[in-house]
Amino acid sequence: MASSLVFVSRPSFPREQFLSLLDLAVTEQLVPEGLELTVKTNEERLVTKVELRNGTREELQQLATEFIDRHVESRILNYSDVCVAVVPEEITSAPQLLLLMDVDSTLIKQEVIELLAAHAGREKEVAAVTEAAMRGELDFAQSLIQRVATLKDLPDSVLAEVGERIIFSDGAPSLVRRFHAAGHKVAVVSGGFQQILDPLATTLNLDHALANTLGITDGVLDGTVHGEIVDRAMKETKLRTWSEEHQIPLNATIAAGDGANDLDMVCAAGLGIAFNAKPALREKADVRLDFSRLDVIADLVLDDLN
Repeated sequence: MASSLVFVSRPSFPREQFLSLLDLAVTEQLVPEGLELTVKTNEERLVTKVELRNGTREELQQLATEFIDRHVESRILNYSDVCVAVVPEEITSAPQLLLLMDVDSTLIKQEVIELLAAHAGREKEVAAVTEAAMRGELDFAQSLIQRVATLKDLPDSVLAEVGERIIFSDGAPSLVRRFHAAGHKVAVVSGGFQQILDPLATTLNLDHALANTLGITDGVLDGTVHGEIVDRAMKETKLRTWSEEHQIPLNATIAAGDGANDLDMVCAAGLGIAFNAKPALREKADVRLDFSRLDVIADLVLDDLN
């Protein structure tokens, strides 16, 4: 089966450098000679797609990774300059895709638990636990219980206050719009909190949105999580459940996240994306995206640019 080799630059990356990179890809036989390479522009990003028919996806991905690593080592590039991905035909030719994303530090710029903890004067303590959990050094469920306990006795009004401070990642609304315009499904699954997620899901018109539920008693956070905790295993389960619900094959799914808690869904998806991710995820994902435009995901898999 054919795969697409996709190059997407960060915003405002010099066109001359991008063209030089494509020339190197031809010279070093990552891209076959004689092909006419078209460069499209989107939001100051440069996008080129090349259809490759020789080599397996794994072989092509290894070659692409080595190509980028080599030129970062030689200081021609930084990882934050260009995203290079091998996108399988099962993704590019699928009649419908399912995109599943993490929320904190992926769909949005913040970690909600840290915003809530700031109201309790425990922000630094909670941030340290969050970082360790996202690196995979702590069990996520236990770390969540530990962090939520610090919120005990906060008035539930803090949820609305924190909700007003949420900032979508650059390009997040555009990403969802482009996927929906192409007839695809977009969902999120989060180790954060349903009470914060629901308004965001409504704003973006998401097809599915699941997170943990904070316990509230008499208008006060009781320091507990109600129901089954949304951990890395649950995230993969929802990827499979929602793809089956929409009759979308697993190889036509895309999953994106930033931490160890996203590892199972990213590895299970047809295309797994590490978005400005911790090493535990970055080393396992199919795609390494190291600059802050989330809608690069649409550049990689959709054919909607002029």
